[in-house]
Amino acid sequence: MTKARVLFLCTSNSARSQMAEAFLRTYAGDRYEAYSAGVEPKEIHPLTRKVMAEVGIDISGQHSKGLKDYMGQVHFGYLITVCKEADERCPTTFPGIGRRLHWDIEDPAKFVGSEDEKLTKFRQIRDIVRKTVEDWVNSQTT
Repeated sequence: MTKARVLFLCTSNSARSQMAEAFLRTYAGDRYEAYSAGVEPKEIHPLTRKVMAEVGIDISGQHSKGLKDYMGQVHFGYLITVCKEADERCPTTFPGIGRRLHWDIEDPAKFVGSEDEKLTKFRQIRDIVRKTVEDWVNSQTT
């Protein structure tokens, strides 16, 4: 059976889309191939790695990728934008996309506060991403 490919897209591919990629791979890797990218890729935020490790998911093998790395190169069953900016900046005509979805999730990297407050924000966003991915996977099986 061929797995459906899912591309999670955000602005920088440093937090939300990386989390979504890892959660999908962890929870439904038997049914989906998970990918992520950014419209303006930056390095994965250190707190992304930290909060994912806290829930037992090692993303050390993941790296930041750009949308252009995939555009027209790989067919995706789903393109899921995880922020408004990525949704607006992603070309409306994207070769090789089956279905496009949008999840508007706050960017924890833009949060301003102390280190402890930033860590708390990253944990909150991680938990939102986890629940959103789980709910989506469950909706695909019903």
